Parts: sequence; C-alpha cells; structure tokens
Amino acid sequence: MSTKTRPRAQRVHVRTHRTGAASTALRRMLEAPRRPARVLAAFPAGVYLEVRTELEPQVIAVVTGEATRLPNAMVVTGPMPKVAVGDEASVGDGSIDVGRLSLRAHRWWNPAPPLGAVDVARLARSLPAMAELCERSPRRPGLEGNGAAGLLAQGCAEGSLLKSVVAAEQLVGLGPGLTPSGDDVLAGLLVALRHLGGAAGAGRAVWLAGWLAAAVTFDVRGRTTPISAALLHCAARGEASGEVLAVLRGMAGRQSLEAALHRLLQLGHTSGADLAWGLRIGLAAVIDLEGGGNGEY
Repeated sequence: MSTKTRPRAQRVHVRTHRTGAASTALRRMLEAPRRPARVLAAFPAGVYLEVRTELEPQVIAVVTGEATRLPNAMVVTGPMPKVAVGDEASVGDGSIDVGRLSLRAHRWWNPAPPLGAVDVARLARSLPAMAELCERSPRRPGLEGNGAAGLLAQGCAEGSLLKSVVAAEQLVGLGPGLTPSGDDVLAGLLVALRHLGGAAGAGRAVWLAGWLAAAVTFDVRGRTTPISAALLHCAARGEASGEVLAVLRGMAGRQSLEAALHRLLQLGHTSGADLAWGLRIGLAAVIDLEGGGNGEY
C-alpha cells in the first residue's frame, strides 16, 4: 500500500493593521518610498526603529500612550509588537511595518507648536521659580557639577559662540544610556533658545541656537547613540516632547510651571533632570541676551 507525503503547509503570518497619532516630523519619512529599517530597542511601552538612510539619523519611536511622547513618535493604542533588537522592519508608502504590526497615521500632531509672544520680564520671573523647583527635586542631573555644562551656561549668557560651541562639543555623547546626559542638556538648551528666544524677540538667542544646532548635529551619528542623534536633530528644529513643551508654556505663564516641571523631572533615570538643566541654561541666556536683568541660572 503506497502512501503519499503531503507537502507541509506554510505558516502564514497575519499582519495586524492599526492606526496612530504621528508627529509631523515623521511625515516626509512615512510618505517616502518604502525603506528597510531595524529594531534599535524594544520595551513594553515602546519600540525604536532606525530607518536605513545615508542622510541624517532617522529614528522612529512607536510608543503607547503611557510612554513619553517624543518628537519623533507615533503614538498607538494596544500592546507593542513582540520584536527583538536587530529584527527587520520597514517604513514608507504611508505605513510602519514592524513584526506583525502595520501602522498608519490617522492624525498628526506638531512637536514644535508656536509659543506666542511673551515679555522677557515674564520669563525673568520664571527663572528663580524654576531654579528653586529643580534644586528641591531629588531627581538630579547626570552631569551635575560638570565643567563643560558650566562653560556652556556662561557662553550662552554672554552670547559667545566660541565658548558655547567648545562646551557643546564636549557634551555631545557624554554619559551612559540611550540618550546620554550631555545630549539631553543640549536638547533642552536648543529648544529653549529657539522657542523662548523667538517668543521674546531675542534675535541673538535665536542666532545662537542656529549656530549651536549646526555644531551639535554635524556628524552626530558617529558621536552618540542613534536614538540620541535623532533627538538632537529634532531639538535643532525646535521639536520636543510634550513634557518639555509644557515646561516652555509654564515659563511663559501659559500653564502651571510647577506641575509641568514635576512631570518632566520624572522622565528616565536622569533624562528629565538633564533636559530641565538645559532649559534653565536657555532661559537664563534669553533673559541676559535680551537685557532683561540677571539671568543667573
């Protein structure tokens, strides 16, 4: 009696289609032709993807609503896909495909919303309040007491491009983690100079932000982690997380500074405190450069 061997049925991986709210910083990448990507990091509340390109670092954060809404994020509902570092993914033609998940943006949000005009005297009143809140907090910056950070604050307050760039070069990539402390300080500074300087009409602060952004992002992929490099590019354009933007609004008197700063300081092990440090340096510089009094941070 003869028997026939049936061919083994191929396993079909069913793709799950979901939608999310995406940062407008991702629009060009999502609408471009499809490109390969890989998983850089995977956590229960987020997956980081690096899109393969020869241009500036291209990283996308796919996160749940419980995670930090980074300026390069798509926020989705439901669990993250089960993937591991190094797994293949793809981005483009309107979707992000990672694991068995296919994501499309159903709405967009702006990671660099205009702050609106603000008087420098209003900003000056926020500086001592912010300094006191930061000093009271048990969450300390990762580079507290670092000489380069002090030089950066001095250079920005004086409007000295040389001092500021020299200090910034020392801080890029300094510290452990996916986003080193030095990068977080610089990101907070760049966003503060650009937003607060523009809102207060402090042209020299905006000028300084432009030059510092160019120095910090030049060849940054080779000086820090891919995730941090992408976030520095975002900060150079004034793009920031929701927590950072809330602190900027608090400085301008648009909402409670204390509540916003408390939320920021809770981020990561030191990231929130490092970002707050950079924001303080930027706030003090805008006050000094606009002639609003002592901007000692």
